[in-house]
Amino acid sequence: MTKNSGRNRPFHKNAKKSDRNMPSDEIWLWGTHAVSAALANKRRKFLRLVATRNAMTRLPDISSRQITVEEMSPKDIDHLLPRDSVHQGIAALVAPLPDLTIDDILDENRIVVFDQLTDPHNIGAIFRSASAFGFSAAVLQTRNVPPLTGIALKTAAGAIETVREVRVVNISRAIEALNEAGFHTVGLDGAGDMLLAEAVSGCEKLAIVIGAEGSGLRQGVANACACIAKIPITSDMESLNASNAAAIAFYESSRK
Repeated sequence: MTKNSGRNRPFHKNAKKSDRNMPSDEIWLWGTHAVSAALANKRRKFLRLVATRNAMTRLPDISSRQITVEEMSPKDIDHLLPRDSVHQGIAALVAPLPDLTIDDILDENRIVVFDQLTDPHNIGAIFRSASAFGFSAAVLQTRNVPPLTGIALKTAAGAIETVREVRVVNISRAIEALNEAGFHTVGLDGAGDMLLAEAVSGCEKLAIVIGAEGSGLRQGVANACACIAKIPITSDMESLNASNAAAIAFYESSRK
């Protein structure tokens, strides 16, 4: 699988707010949970760490990281971040995590695969649920899916640091590689021919495949999955939000 050199690169540290969708080798994280999780991740390299005087009291012990905290006012931190960022008085400029391939995560037992999900809030929420229920790696496409920016990182509440991210060119081929490695690959779709509980029962190695909002799984991706499963819901509602469906699937998998 091809590595993606653009992983996790939302904007350049010196860019104007109107230009902060340009590629960069640096990432701004903000919020207590996101920054604290990054500080706990030894693989994460810090370039800057800024905080208000009050927020400094909430920082974990960073003496072993050799990082200098820059004291700033809330307004000064505002100027470093995209508009309306809820930073809670703390932000960090970090380098992207090392690129990974499918081969790097074959030792995991629980993996989530994203099929063209693009909403950063949904992606961040799915990472958060994945971490909560023991899904330790995520596979996303290099194209069509944006890099994980500050919004997704903030929503993930630190899960980006614990759920390993892999970018691939072709999702269908990635699923086939997981099949060959002994994973039971389960695609989520309301038209599935079996119930989720049955599909995930007794799986030692499991990959849950989540489709995009509205369009669901692409046909080629669905064909690559070992099975397509549905979450039983009432006829009053046509479907679930992708992040809600993912959370239910992760929970059901953890019960088994």
